[in-house]
Amino acid sequence: MLFASEVGKSYSERTLFNGLTLTIEAGDRVALIGPNGSGKTTLLEILAGDLDADEGNVDRKRGVTVGYLRQEPDAFSDKSLLAEVLDADVEANALAEEIAVAEGDLATETDVERQGELLDRISVLYMELEEAGGDAREHQAKAILAGLGFKQSDFQRPISEFSGGWVMRAGLARLLFRNPDLLLLDEPTNHLDLEANVWFEKYLTGFKGGVIVTSHDREFLNQAANRVVAIEPGEVVVHRGNYDHYLQSRDRVLEIKQATAARQGRQIAKQMRFVERFRSKATKASQVQSRLKQLEKMDVVKIPRATKKVRYKFPEPPRGGNEAITLRGIKKAYGENIVYDGLDLTLYRGDRVALVGPNGAGKTTLLKILAGVLEFDGGRRKTGHNTITTYYAQHVLELLNPRNTLLGELRNSSPLEPDQNLRNTLGGFLFSGDDVDKQISVLSGGEKARVALAKLLLQPSNLLFMDEPTNHLDIASREILADALGDYKGTICFITHDRTLIRQVANKIIEIDAGVATVFPGDYDGYLHRKQLEDEARKATVDLKPENSRRAIVISGRSVNGNGVAPRTSHEADRRRMLDDEARKLKERVNYVTASLDDYEGRISELEHRFAEPELYEDADRLASLGKQYRVMKDERDALWEEWESLTARAEEVERELGTGV
Repeated sequence: MLFASEVGKSYSERTLFNGLTLTIEAGDRVALIGPNGSGKTTLLEILAGDLDADEGNVDRKRGVTVGYLRQEPDAFSDKSLLAEVLDADVEANALAEEIAVAEGDLATETDVERQGELLDRISVLYMELEEAGGDAREHQAKAILAGLGFKQSDFQRPISEFSGGWVMRAGLARLLFRNPDLLLLDEPTNHLDLEANVWFEKYLTGFKGGVIVTSHDREFLNQAANRVVAIEPGEVVVHRGNYDHYLQSRDRVLEIKQATAARQGRQIAKQMRFVERFRSKATKASQVQSRLKQLEKMDVVKIPRATKKVRYKFPEPPRGGNEAITLRGIKKAYGENIVYDGLDLTLYRGDRVALVGPNGAGKTTLLKILAGVLEFDGGRRKTGHNTITTYYAQHVLELLNPRNTLLGELRNSSPLEPDQNLRNTLGGFLFSGDDVDKQISVLSGGEKARVALAKLLLQPSNLLFMDEPTNHLDIASREILADALGDYKGTICFITHDRTLIRQVANKIIEIDAGVATVFPGDYDGYLHRKQLEDEARKATVDLKPENSRRAIVISGRSVNGNGVAPRTSHEADRRRMLDDEARKLKERVNYVTASLDDYEGRISELEHRFAEPELYEDADRLASLGKQYRVMKDERDALWEEWESLTARAEEVERELGTGV
């Protein structure tokens, strides 16, 4: 499909990559990774034919079509969203126009022989249009738009009414509808929410052509990619497998390189000792020169620099009350669109809450109400005792002073912090050495986001709200953010489409849907498991049609005919099998949670015995550390008890429906 051979590209004296050889076939889904500025976009432009390489060749098979999604949106007309997507299918549109012209000619043609020719031509054109999708094209376009988060009411809206992020989604929809043989996608997940992200990765795994994609979403790369091309310092590495497999392979390669480099170092030292010892002896001159030539020819192994986690200390926030913030009877509407009507919600000290839910459900509205930056129409918002809130959204990047240096920007917001701690904090966000003296004005969007996050986390707050904090951040920066949030001592509530961040940070999930906030204690995987069980239960209890035509009455999920007799149908058998399967999964999860509870109870009991030891109170740091462990364990144990209660309650319902319970 596509073959790149020994491709290289440089700008001035800086070489982005060279010697890059890559073959893409149908079914390949390649994750193109590398640090910001490593040349990923440049390589995509070369593969798309928009930019010439300095060396090497890029060849495509005859007839292969390429679709390229850039980071900046393409120009649109002022047509409706659906019309813009449908217009992307140039071949089908050309056929439709040709059919319209031929039918117009037929309407005015009087010659019988010519009429027959036109009818034959129209018939052929309709067959070709049918092969290109025919009447199903509009349904397909709508399905893609819906998958990317557009509502049906959006389909007829002009593109000009949409914001930049939605225009990017429209561009992606148009590209997917074109269905080219090869997709080149530059950061397609930047403007997708969690649900659209999940839909998109499933779309790509079923895509028949080839894909090359860049993304900072680790979970997305793991799910969607089956190959990795990594632009690393001094080399391009091609690896078969997903992103995590690549990292494991890179670690193994690094270990081998380190061992080889150490062995080479010993060989070089040995040869140099010989050279230094006999350099001045004429009888050994030829041997000395021979060994120097061997050293010159040696291909010295270079160890790539690994980004290490930098430890730094955030200001200790004041201890707040048990209830960090409470909403009671919140009402919020935008015109006739009622988002919330009587919402009650409490966040507790130590909560690390991820807000999830379908697009347009009101997640950002809720976050802004919680953060106190959006007025509401009714109800009450109350922060807890001694609570200090901070709020991160994309607008905070605009609040950075472009004339300040990085160090100066942090110093202005945290004047009491020692400069060394400010430098360490910036180092933790990947700014090292002279970077701290750069002006804000010269930074990229991702670099500004890292400065804003560092500045925010230096504030002595104990309640932090964050709206899409991973936007503009590469994978390394996202890992740094996860580390920082892990060290943060306060309560967190955030929205993100990065599932890796949710898994690493959240200990509670709140799902927002149709103005209702449902709290799921525990981590993200536990939430997904419970959602799966709920979906299976919902499918199992749908109202099934009876075999006869009499009116059906649904009683406790069982279909009963007009005579009050429950027919034994294959549908009921299917339903019982699904309930049996749910019961089995519930039992497995209950057993797992029960075992986890036993483990937690044992560890908590052990800590309580430790607290009874008088000598422990002589070591304040150790006591504080064990106290923190104790609080965290109790919170996690309580969350598990809530999950256990929810699981066992559902298990009893399933047993009753199966007729075997109490």
